[in-house]
Amino acid sequence: MNIGVVIAAAGQGKRMGGPVKKQFIELAGKPVLLHTLDLFVGLEYVKEIVVVTAEEDVERTRKLLAAYPQALVIPGGAERQDSVYLGITALSSSDYVMIHDGARPFLSCSTLEKLVDAVRVKRAAILAVPVKDTIKRTDETGVVMDTPPRKSLWAVQTPQAFALSDILAAHEQARKDGFLGTDDASLVERIGQAVHVVEGEYTNIKLTTPEDIVFGEAILKWRREREQ
Repeated sequence: MNIGVVIAAAGQGKRMGGPVKKQFIELAGKPVLLHTLDLFVGLEYVKEIVVVTAEEDVERTRKLLAAYPQALVIPGGAERQDSVYLGITALSSSDYVMIHDGARPFLSCSTLEKLVDAVRVKRAAILAVPVKDTIKRTDETGVVMDTPPRKSLWAVQTPQAFALSDILAAHEQARKDGFLGTDDASLVERIGQAVHVVEGEYTNIKLTTPEDIVFGEAILKWRREREQ
């Protein structure tokens, strides 16, 4: 089973604020992007890794990843969806692909293995966690329209894993239709393919806003203490 990994790291990180993009912020003395890359490096079934970054960050990222010869760094597109498409088309020898956020460095090995087992059988599998809070749906003025049953709601994470031929077809159809989805699974859903949920972990957060750095440091500390 040959799996390629596409790491989406082309975002501008405007919600994080500050002069340093979130993938280059240091956590426990190491840039976030390296924490993320280390999740996949050394796995026997991962044959190639493509890191998609902003045009202006390509050279900086290549220098940062100089010790990772298996990682190909390429420039991304205008939207995350465009960047992921460029990433999956850059894969050369993979049957499946895992698409992962560059600023989501806290994935555990056990959860990753569950996802790999699922995509091998189901062809399309994503990580998600049950929603803890009650969700309200509102109209454009902010008035509550209804309250969806919480037991059917999941907060979606990455990686999202697919048979390469399926996600490539889904992206190409979306490009043809001018459709922009909020995640890659939505593209697969709209071509009629079932996407299966694998329960993830609440610690698999994406670093988006400044307080997430505090949470991230706490997660790393908690894991170190558990390993002692």
